[in-house]
Amino acid sequence: MARSAPAPTPQAAPLAAPALAVGVRRAVWLSVEGEIETLSLDQAALKAQASPPLVCHKPLVARRLGVPPFPALDLLELFAFARPAQFCLPTAAGLADALGMDRPDDLEGQALTLLQAAQTLLAELATTDGAKRAALLAMTMAKAGWRWGPAVLGALPPDPGGGGPLGGLDAWVAVEGWSESAPEPPPEDHPITPEMARVQLGLLMHEGDESRSGQADYAAAAADAFKPRPAPDAPNVVLAEAGTGIGKTLGYVAPASLWAERNGGTVWLSTYTRNLQRQVDQELDRLYPAADEKRQKLVVRKGRENYVCLLNVDDAVRNARAGTDATVLLGLVARWVAATRDGDMIGGDFPAWLGTLFSPGRVAALTDHRGECIHSACPHYKKCFIETAARRARHAELVIANHALVMVQAAMAADAAELPTRFVFDEGHHLFDAADNAFGAEISGREGAELRRWLLGREDRRRGRLRGLEERVGDLLPDEQDAIDLLQAALERARLLPSQGWLKRIAEGAGGGSAERFLAQARLHVLARAGRDDSPFGLEASTNDPESSLVGAAEKLASELGGLHHSLSKLQAVLAHRLDDEADEIDTGTRMRIERATRGLTRRIATVAAWRDMLNGLVAGETPPDFVDRFVLERIDGRDLDVMLSRRWVDPTKPFAATVLRKSHGAVITSATLRDEAPDAPDDWRAAEVRTGALHLLLPPKRASLASPFDYPAQTRVYVVTDLRRDDADQIAAAYRELFKASSGGALGLFTAVHRLRAVYRRIAGPLEDEGLMLLAQHIDPMDTGTLVDIFRAEKDACLLGTDAVRDGVDVPGDSLRLIVFDRVPWARPDLLHRARRAEFGGKTYDDMLARLRLKQAYGRLVRRQDDRGVFVLLDRMMPSRLATAFPPGVEVVRAGLAEVVAGTSGFLSG
Repeated sequence: MARSAPAPTPQAAPLAAPALAVGVRRAVWLSVEGEIETLSLDQAALKAQASPPLVCHKPLVARRLGVPPFPALDLLELFAFARPAQFCLPTAAGLADALGMDRPDDLEGQALTLLQAAQTLLAELATTDGAKRAALLAMTMAKAGWRWGPAVLGALPPDPGGGGPLGGLDAWVAVEGWSESAPEPPPEDHPITPEMARVQLGLLMHEGDESRSGQADYAAAAADAFKPRPAPDAPNVVLAEAGTGIGKTLGYVAPASLWAERNGGTVWLSTYTRNLQRQVDQELDRLYPAADEKRQKLVVRKGRENYVCLLNVDDAVRNARAGTDATVLLGLVARWVAATRDGDMIGGDFPAWLGTLFSPGRVAALTDHRGECIHSACPHYKKCFIETAARRARHAELVIANHALVMVQAAMAADAAELPTRFVFDEGHHLFDAADNAFGAEISGREGAELRRWLLGREDRRRGRLRGLEERVGDLLPDEQDAIDLLQAALERARLLPSQGWLKRIAEGAGGGSAERFLAQARLHVLARAGRDDSPFGLEASTNDPESSLVGAAEKLASELGGLHHSLSKLQAVLAHRLDDEADEIDTGTRMRIERATRGLTRRIATVAAWRDMLNGLVAGETPPDFVDRFVLERIDGRDLDVMLSRRWVDPTKPFAATVLRKSHGAVITSATLRDEAPDAPDDWRAAEVRTGALHLLLPPKRASLASPFDYPAQTRVYVVTDLRRDDADQIAAAYRELFKASSGGALGLFTAVHRLRAVYRRIAGPLEDEGLMLLAQHIDPMDTGTLVDIFRAEKDACLLGTDAVRDGVDVPGDSLRLIVFDRVPWARPDLLHRARRAEFGGKTYDDMLARLRLKQAYGRLVRRQDDRGVFVLLDRMMPSRLATAFPPGVEVVRAGLAEVVAGTSGFLSG
């Protein structure tokens, strides 16, 4: 039966376009006349390409239709223009939520929602702030071919008038600049007592909050990190395991905020995932309810590559060709820049889905690039979001950062005075992995090409701003021939590094400079030593007994890197000498540029030195005892991505403890999964100390363990399915399908390998849609993981397939997550690096510990509130019983056939 379109919203601009909603197996077309038609995907593809429709997330629509991207009016583009820097899920239901409309419950409702949302957004534009500038932008975008242009211009006030040569794309004019202020004095050392922390926590609680008996005890225990340290290199470290439901965020914010307020200092709250950074930021509305106060006292810090670079935007605007989607994207970015809180494009208030609507890499090209910043020489320096965040962080009470940023800043700090004295490391179970990435080194095609670009800038004829070392520091050097010669020698020696097209040449066994020739030999070494040279997955090989050709290439590269190291070191010394020799003459801006340049050179000099040490070790057949060297060939779907000589610490918490913990005065390291619960060693804190670096401290850490308030035996069920062949994709897919149907959605499917995830998705997406269940999938749907999780959280009966990034990043209270299905025991990948760590940390017991912690982390996603209920299913009959202690005491692990597990899941959740 045909359904009619809703009446137009009053004052809405005329819109004559059909609407298209697409599922996995069928689509719905809403015609301009208001008639609704159900179509096959093939039929919908033909109609969509003939008459551009209203859609939501056109890349996803095109993927489901099985066609290349086609012209369409994407509601997400209109939303980003009309409501910049505002949150919206990239679905019809998400648009309905954001606009205060009724949520659609089927494809027909989605098509109607798209039309109604378009009318609502266009009507809003008539009263938008800055309508004149918005109209100027819309005109520029319309000239570039933006399909929303005519409708938007019809909704905005007419005749925007002149707007300069950039047509409103000069987003930087709307950004408020920063100004210098006096440096903060060192913080005082007034301690925070346990009782003070309890009182502060009480002030943060709201009426109606769940009663959490352990939260005050947790806050009191965390206070120990906020007392004066007894001696140098002896921080007060607290290892605090807080079971799910304790409320650890407010528990550690209580003593941290009180210490910062009383002592005039700054506490850095560090997380592992962007998702938790966002959650902590939202939670701190309790501490700072007024927006102005929150902006003054709280700062979210991320790596430079997360922020928009106004100079990159400037260059992109000036180089954009008329009539391209680049201009449309720049128009939407200009709207966002004028409204953003802090310029964070990756996980901030820039919609993550917006970049997926345009050509790959366009958004990334607008963010800051490693080593590219020219600092005070930039015309937008006084408005730079990165500089603004860094300056605000020096005066803030709390800084929400991430483990990677903390470790990089600590490693690069000239002295401890540049670092905060107090830290909280939430998601502390990830410190080992974060340190492994931060303190490792690799000679690779990608890293070598990056260093070459940093030194030489852009070498092709394409337009762009990739400036090299000469452009960044040439005018800072003394006007002497020796200094000029040093710079030119460094640039000439940079040509030994991989250049554009390096991957193809290496794969062909060729190579330009000595770095490419070495990597070509390394690739052959891996293929010769690996078990299967035709494997579609990554390969590795040890550095033992290398071939003479590989040794010769390593010697040559080490020698030439020595020359590059010498040139860069001399150049750095010249710049440092100028700072000292002309101290009374150099203006502030030039001084800052020289200091930044010398710091950048220090980092690259250290990188080159590490590479040379690795090569010399390969030639000598010696690897330092604290490290593991290996060759790695990165691949995806059989396609080479990179080749490298990698060096990793056996225990990466050693450099973390040395550079971060020992230099601090106090730190709280917290998580719900710090300890291992081995059958023969319950309440084992050694695992926590090994994985966090606390083992390497002079002063033993304080320990605190607060049990979850939840009744897990009553609120959950755990099953191991015993009658499936785990190597049979059909059987595994059938299990996911029937279990997801038994729970009526609200299900998270976890996988230890991407190819198995894809195989299951292909088999179950259609049948689940027939049951009215939405299926989302990481690595398949063209959206970032955070957006997929947000959709999953909002859709009560959706299902989501994902890997470890989903396992660790999901926080979904309530019915939206009531079932977790794990395909296999999450053993660590058995590579050469793991072998060395296994030997160092206890053999099979180390393997068991990692698997238990991963199971514990996944299971912990199920119950987030007192009234949550959930089922955890493992489809691996090979799970040893000794891993069952990953689950809380009293929770029985039931081994049964699939039919019994399906029935048990349905009965428990419906009951």
